[in-house]
Parts: sequence; structure tokens; C-alpha cells
Amino acid sequence: MLNLIRFVYMFKSVWAVLAALLIGSVFISIGGSNPLAAYGALFHGAFFEYFGLASTLVKMCPLILTALAFTVPLRCGQFNIGAEGQMYIGALFATTVALYLPKFPSVIHIVLCTVAGAMGGALWVLLPAILKAYYQLNELIITLLMNYVAIDLVSYFVSGPMLEPGAPYPYSREIPESLFLPYILPNTDAHMGVLIAVVLAILLYVVFKRTSLGFSFITVGRNPDAARFAGMPVQGLMVNSFLISGALAGLGGAFEVLGLKYRLFHLFSPGYGFDGIVVAFLGGANFLFIILAAMFLAGLKSGANIMQRAVGVETTAVEAIQGLVIIFVAASLAFRFDRSHWAHILSVRKMIQKKRTEDKQEKDS
Repeated sequence: MLNLIRFVYMFKSVWAVLAALLIGSVFISIGGSNPLAAYGALFHGAFFEYFGLASTLVKMCPLILTALAFTVPLRCGQFNIGAEGQMYIGALFATTVALYLPKFPSVIHIVLCTVAGAMGGALWVLLPAILKAYYQLNELIITLLMNYVAIDLVSYFVSGPMLEPGAPYPYSREIPESLFLPYILPNTDAHMGVLIAVVLAILLYVVFKRTSLGFSFITVGRNPDAARFAGMPVQGLMVNSFLISGALAGLGGAFEVLGLKYRLFHLFSPGYGFDGIVVAFLGGANFLFIILAAMFLAGLKSGANIMQRAVGVETTAVEAIQGLVIIFVAASLAFRFDRSHWAHILSVRKMIQKKRTEDKQEKDS
């Protein structure tokens, strides 16, 4: 019985999503549509149609990377709410290298742009990392506020020094075609970045599961004093977790430029940095489950328009469902499996049942 209860707790995010979809079906019914037909159109279009799947993969890439960017410091006991800003700085660095660096062979130049994007994200998170590790300042507030600084900084560059002449909207010149990321699905926007994001998620799973570095991060997250007593460089590990986090978010911004936009736009991200937090919690801060969670949320986003065309349900219904997913997943965090608590409840229940059985036997006799 305890194993069954533990199983239910392990998949609490799944139950939260199912509850959100169930309540969402009520909204769809009120709107005069068939929920089964609507969900069927949404998920079929997002995962089983060629161009719908491509759209899902495109959205998966930044969702995975920003979710990883939140999860790495989380496992070290820190909170990085600044993945959105780190994405913007990563995109700025990648675009700068793509446009202004002397020409190299395309593969080398793509690698340089990618590295620049990762460095940009890491540099942007360095200040809050140091302030948290060495001065115990609140990293939540600092990383959150730096998002807006990064967005305004990118807005300045694409509105001024990097502005495309005659552009009707703030954006930079287009990067050379030789720097476009390779496509994984022909005639679509699905690019190599999503495969790199999946590989990074698997790599992080291995690092945290099998290496001393991952063990050190987890130890610091669970008990910094014990880690310090064991001789671990606690402050250095904190900073490094932030740097890895910022680099991952910066990669997300670089891939948006190199794989999808091909130029730097003002407000190019629809909030991937914040959606990544939802994906991280939906995946239970497990690096492998994050891939599935990102695919689900990306499917909701890409399938919304397909559902509207097929069934007539407004895309705002999907936005409401996404909001419900966030609410229920956040609520599920309050429930944790406590073996001793449930063992006590089951033992009391067994005693009550035994007492009732004895009373019944005594009455019958």
C-alpha cells in the first residue's frame, strides 16, 4: 500500500496536468465545442502532423534550455528567475559575433556564435551569483530585476547601433545564411538546436546522477553546512551552478537567432524564460522528465491555432489551460510523500479494521 501511495506522489505533476485538462474541458464545453474533438485536434496537430510537429520542436528548444537553466541552481539550493534576461543577452552576443566577427568557415563560425551566446548568459548571471554566494543577497529579486535590464539593453542595440536601415520595427541586420543552424525536418523551421537541448538534458542527468560534481551540487543544495564541513567549496559550487544556468539560457537565445529568427528582434521572446520555470516544476526538476514536460507545453502552444481552425475553439482557451497547469502544478508542490506519516495512518487504519472484526465476531458469538 505504501508503494502505491508513493507511486501516486511520484506522478503528482501528471495528475495536476490531467486536472487542468479536465477543467479546461469544462471551459471548452461552455464555449459550445466538443472537448474530446478539441483536444484530439490539438494533440494530433501538435505531435502527429508534419508541420505541427516541427512547430512543437521549435518551441521545445528554448523551453528545455530555460527549464534546465532553472533546475541546475535549484538542485544546488539556489533560484535563478533570470533566464529570460540571460536569453536576451545570449542572443545579443551571438548576433554580434555573427554580424561583426571576420568570416570563418561556417561550422567554426556557428560554434563561435553558440559559445558567445552561452558566455553572454553566463556573464549576465555572474553578478547575482557572486552577490548570493559571498554576500547572501536575495538572488530571486536580483535575477528577476535583471531580466528587464537585459530586455531594455537589447532594445537599445536593435533600435540604434544594430538597427537594420529602413527597418519598420527594431531589429538587426540578418545574419549570413551560412550561419543558419541545420534543419532536422526539411522545409520547416525545426533546427538542430532542439537536438542539442535534448542532449544537454541527458548529459546533465548523467552528471547529477553519476559524477562527484553532481553529488557536490546536490549536497550543497540539501545541507550547505554539511557540505562545508566535508570540505566542499560551497561558495564556488553556488557560483558555478549559476554560471552553468546562465550559459544554458544564453544558448536558448543564441539558437533563437541562429535557428529561427536569423536576426535580433526587439522582444523576440514570448516569455520562454518564465515558461521554463513551469516546465522545470512540471518535470519534477528531473532532467529527463523536463524533456517530456517541454514537449507537452510546446505542444499546447503549437496546437492552439490548429485546434482553433479544426474545431473553432479560441486560442485563449489554451492560454487558460496553460494557466490552470501552472496553478495545479504549483499546488502539487505542497504535497510531499512522508513514509512515516502514511505508515502511521495505515497502521491506525489496520488497528481500527482489526477492532471492528473482533467486535463483529464477539457479537456474532
